[in-house]
Formats: sequence, structure tokens, C-alpha cells
Amino acid sequence: MSADTAVTIAWMLIFIALGLMIGMALGDEVRRRKNAEEQVEDLRDQLKRAPAPLQERQLSEMRSVLNDAHKHILAVSKGLEKQPR
Repeated sequence: MSADTAVTIAWMLIFIALGLMIGMALGDEVRRRKNAEEQVEDLRDQLKRAPAPLQERQLSEMRSVLNDAHKHILAVSKGLEKQPR
């Protein structure tokens, strides 16, 4: 084996190692991008399943009705406590 052959083999090994490192780095980036796209798609699905503005309005109306009922019940229960004997 001559010196030229040894140098050629050494350079080939260096290029192979460099190619593997670049391939691994790009593979990681592709994997990260794919996972990020899946997460974005999941978030879009969750957003589609979120309550619509109509449902939010209905929920706020229910909340106000319950709050009013609570005020009346609280007033009645306090009135029962303060009755003269």
C-alpha cells in the first residue's frame, strides 16, 4: 500500500464521517419539523372543537342566571336567619 493510497483512503473516511454527521443533523431537523407540524395540526383540531361564539354567549347567559339565583337564595337565607322570635 503506497502513501497515495493511504491518503486517499483517509480522505474517503473523512468525507464519509462528514456525510454521516450532516445526514444525522438533517434527519433530526426533518424529524423536528414533522413533529412540529403534527402538533400544529393537533392544535388546529382543538381549536375547531372549541366552543363557538354562540355557545360562549349561552354560557355567559347561564352564568348570569346562576349568579342572580345565588343572590336571591342568599338574600332569602339571610332573611330567614334574621327573623324576630
